[in-house]
Amino acid sequence: MTSRVNHFKNIPALVKTVGDATAALGKSSLDTTIKHLVDLRASQLNQCAFCVDMHVKEAKLHGERELRLHHVAIWRESPLFTAKEKAALALTEALTRLSDNGIDDALYSEVRAHFSEVETSELTFCIAVINTWNRLMVLSRMTPGALDSAYGLDRADLR
Repeated sequence: MTSRVNHFKNIPALVKTVGDATAALGKSSLDTTIKHLVDLRASQLNQCAFCVDMHVKEAKLHGERELRLHHVAIWRESPLFTAKEKAALALTEALTRLSDNGIDDALYSEVRAHFSEVETSELTFCIAVINTWNRLMVLSRMTPGALDSAYGLDRADLR
């Protein structure tokens, strides 16, 4: 399953805490589609093979179109995303790859044009949580698809 450290075995209480945060996000007001896009884009940026694989399958199971999943990597040029989705993807990139200048006012204004203050906090938390998972999985080198049956992702029928 992993070729390096197994966080699930070594620190189960801490992994459960991150899992609980993920579950709490599932109860947030954020649209499921936005969450899937954020999870996939951050995972792409962090080169987390396990998480990219997982989030493509989750999104497909929740009805996301395959072409949009392919276009996440080129979201700026793609006509397939709404302005709200693009604002979420822009914030995902900015918070995943923090610059020395942080988040500029123009991006913050763009996000706030589409998300309430609470939604902005939820979106930020969503980005932070997926970045945490990415870092755990990148270090462990968890095999993509290794937990598909446990998470029901084999139903996505993507091999």
